[in-house]
Amino acid sequence: MGKGYSEEEIREKLISVLKDSESGMSGVEISEKMKVNRVTMTKYLKVFAVEGLVRQKNIGNITLWFLEPGQESFNFPDDYFKVAPQFLDYLIKGNEDQVYSLIRNSIHSGATVNRLIIEVISPAIESVKSLFDEGKIGTAEQNLLRTIISKSLQILNQIPIVADSKKNVVVISADFQSSLLAEAASTMFHSDGWRVSHLGDMSSAIDVLFDLDFQKLVSKIWKQKPGVLVVLVFSQTDEALNFFADSINPTKSKSGKRMKLVLCGNATKKAKTESDLVTQKLDEIIQWSQTVYQNLK
Repeated sequence: MGKGYSEEEIREKLISVLKDSESGMSGVEISEKMKVNRVTMTKYLKVFAVEGLVRQKNIGNITLWFLEPGQESFNFPDDYFKVAPQFLDYLIKGNEDQVYSLIRNSIHSGATVNRLIIEVISPAIESVKSLFDEGKIGTAEQNLLRTIISKSLQILNQIPIVADSKKNVVVISADFQSSLLAEAASTMFHSDGWRVSHLGDMSSAIDVLFDLDFQKLVSKIWKQKPGVLVVLVFSQTDEALNFFADSINPTKSKSGKRMKLVLCGNATKKAKTESDLVTQKLDEIIQWSQTVYQNLK
C-alpha cells in the first residue's frame, strides 16, 4: 500500500492518471505520477488487470498500461442517485458491456451489494416490467433486458463471501415475472453471508407432490437444522402464494421455530396465507431475517 493509501484510493488515482492517456503509460511513469513505490504499484497493476480495470501491452522491453473502456470512479453513498439512471439508460439501449462495467466500477468504488440492488437494480427490474406491460417493448426485448440484469446480479454473486452455516435461506419464484426479484434477493442474502439455495422459477412444480419434494430438499440442505432456515416465496398472484405456503407449512410445523416462511408479493386480503412475514420490500426481508437469526442465537 503506497504512502498509507487504501486500495480504493489507489484505484481512483489510477483511473484519474490513465483516463486521458491514449498511448498508455509504463509502470514507472504511473508510480511517479501517483507517488507510489514502483514495486507496490506493479503489484496493484497486476491485481487491477485481473479485475478488468486495466490491461497491459508489451512493446519490446516496455510494458504499457491502459485503462479498460468504460472505467469510472464514484463517491458512495452520494453517487447511488447518479448510478441508477445511468444503469437504466445503458440497459434500455442494450449496452451490455457498459452495464457490466458500471456494476464493477460501482463495487470498486465502495458501493455495497445490497444498496446497489435496492437503489439501482430493483428499480430497473420494475422499469422493464412497466415497459413491457405498457406495450413499449415486446417479449423478445424484455427477455434480453432481463438477461442483462441477471448477468449483473451474477457479477455481484461472484464477490467472495464466507457463509455462516447457521444462516440458511431457500428462495423460490412461483412465476416468471417474479424470478428476477427472487434472484436479487438471493444475491443480497449471499452478500450478507447466508447459505443460499436458489431454486429459481418453480412454476412448473405447482402440483400435489411439491410438499413431499420440498420436505426431501430441506432434509438435504438443512440436515442437522443448525441456526435458522428462512424460506422466501416470490409471486405475483395470491393463488401461487397460497399454494406454496400450504405446501411448505407442514414441513415448517415439524421444524419448530427455527424455520420461517416469508411471502414476497402483492398479496391481497383475500389471500389465505399462513406465514411469518408478507412484504414486497427486499430491504425489509433482509432486516427481518437478520433479526430472526439474532433472536434465535
